[in-house]
Amino acid sequence: MAEADGVRWDGKYSGRTAGPPCLPEVFVPYSDEFPIAGHAVELACGFGQASVWLAERGLTVEGVDVSAVAIEQAQGLAARHGVSNRCAFSVTDLDDGLPPGPPAAVILCHRFRDPTLYPAIGDRLAAGGLLAISVLSEVGAERGPFRARRGELRDAFAGLRSLAAGEGDGQAWLLARRPRS
Repeated sequence: MAEADGVRWDGKYSGRTAGPPCLPEVFVPYSDEFPIAGHAVELACGFGQASVWLAERGLTVEGVDVSAVAIEQAQGLAARHGVSNRCAFSVTDLDDGLPPGPPAAVILCHRFRDPTLYPAIGDRLAAGGLLAISVLSEVGAERGPFRARRGELRDAFAGLRSLAAGEGDGQAWLLARRPRS
């Protein structure tokens, strides 16, 4: 993203504070699918609520966001919940691609969409790794440049084993696992 995007997102996050650690609502019914150990990556982590939830569960978490304001809040949330030692947050421009790192047991991406990153996301998952992704969708909403077309997530991650998925009311989401072999 251009520097202007970081400034714009900083403005959206300024004056707000992080809520309690939690998964995005769409994934709450599937919380038992999330592992209790391993490395996790949260893309566009915002205030880090899901990252801290994953760390409390036992994972080591790398949370990235374009907003320095959001990252500062995420670091504070991790500290307040005693999981700073399992969370690393950084200001990252995902237009430059995924940050380097080890294969991930979990990749979580909520309300961030960049189809050019889909192959790298799938490749970054460890064998047996879990992908939890939700994006704005054209299904049940107006079309727009930031909205996924019908079937976009299913098609992009066809090589993964789908555990649950949905499209409607302007949202598309997928919970899927990379095969072990």
